[in-house]
Amino acid sequence: MSLAKDTLKAGDGIYRMVPCFIPVKFGIPGRRLKISQDDYFKYGAKAGTIMERWFCSIGGARVKNPDRPYQGLSFVKAEDGSEFLLRDAVQELKEELIGSELWDRYHTYPVFSKFFDYETPLYFHFHPRQEVAEKVGCGAKPECYYFPPQVNNYFGRRPSTYLGFNKGVTKDDVRYCIEHFGDFDTHILDLSNAYNIAPGQGWYVPAGLVHAPGSLLTYEPQWGTDLNCVLENVVCGEVFSKSYMTDIIPDDVDEKDVTDYIMDAIDWELNFDSDFKAKYYKPNVTLPKTQKGMTEKWVCYGNDYIAAKEVTLAPGTSAVLKDKAAYGAILTQGHGTFGVFDAEAVNMMHVGDQTHDEYFVSKNKAEDGVNITNRSQVEPMVILQHFGPDNAQYFD
Repeated sequence: MSLAKDTLKAGDGIYRMVPCFIPVKFGIPGRRLKISQDDYFKYGAKAGTIMERWFCSIGGARVKNPDRPYQGLSFVKAEDGSEFLLRDAVQELKEELIGSELWDRYHTYPVFSKFFDYETPLYFHFHPRQEVAEKVGCGAKPECYYFPPQVNNYFGRRPSTYLGFNKGVTKDDVRYCIEHFGDFDTHILDLSNAYNIAPGQGWYVPAGLVHAPGSLLTYEPQWGTDLNCVLENVVCGEVFSKSYMTDIIPDDVDEKDVTDYIMDAIDWELNFDSDFKAKYYKPNVTLPKTQKGMTEKWVCYGNDYIAAKEVTLAPGTSAVLKDKAAYGAILTQGHGTFGVFDAEAVNMMHVGDQTHDEYFVSKNKAEDGVNITNRSQVEPMVILQHFGPDNAQYFD
């Protein structure tokens, strides 16, 4: 058998993942990723500051780093200590790993999740719809947000998220900000409305919706692509170059047509909605209890692409966690067992250390059930799971 198949068999249908950290060249770290304070420039100052951790990613980062060709790709830890790419395992094992529905439709595992951890809010931007994104070799990017209480002891500088455009805003107002992106602070957020965010909340952000995420550490299950059009040029005093706005522009678009192209790329109907919170805020949905000591609640749902669930296991209890689809998992609190593996949430780590907090569960194992045990007598064990479109969830 191959290493991918051997490792899946040894893990009884589960892969133990290697932590995948991403450096970023803008913003200020929120310092809630539980890595050593000495490690934020682990990959060198030129690469940027570590502000994200990606879970079960097979697409890789759009911004390439010649010094780290596998940046944004998640590795699996084999039983002998060696490592291989989850991407390669999916391509080799196909439906055996992710199920026939995903393999037949996408020929990949199309989603992943991440923690992004910025002290400052992110810029006002949108991920273009499919027909725009595909012109530069990308896809549309729907995404969800959940704010885990275990990693949000500090809220950052602005715990609020801006969505869409206010009533009364005109296209000419937006055009003015685009035309003057490189000239002065356009204050484009004056055209939008902020919604307060808090630990334990869940939100859905469809592709095309202009948004400026707030400064909580965010768990973000998302489609496996990453293309932005940034409309805000100054964030908390940090100036962004025009290249952040023009990343969606194909090479054959003339410079004089850039503003028109971006204006046409904006989904105006979506962004002039009357009540964004009513549509995109997703209150937790707790499932009826089927096993003593285990609580399951959907924290991201209400779309055709991605979903996420938070599982809490009471101290000193065990349960069988069953799901209908393959998924990625990250422990945010507690310690115990996850299938055949010892499992524990990270309290503090060095970048490059192996942890026991991240797993990928095959479809067959998810259906059969993962035995989980909380070995603490006083503290709950909490697990976040992200799913693709084969486990989309809707609630009234």
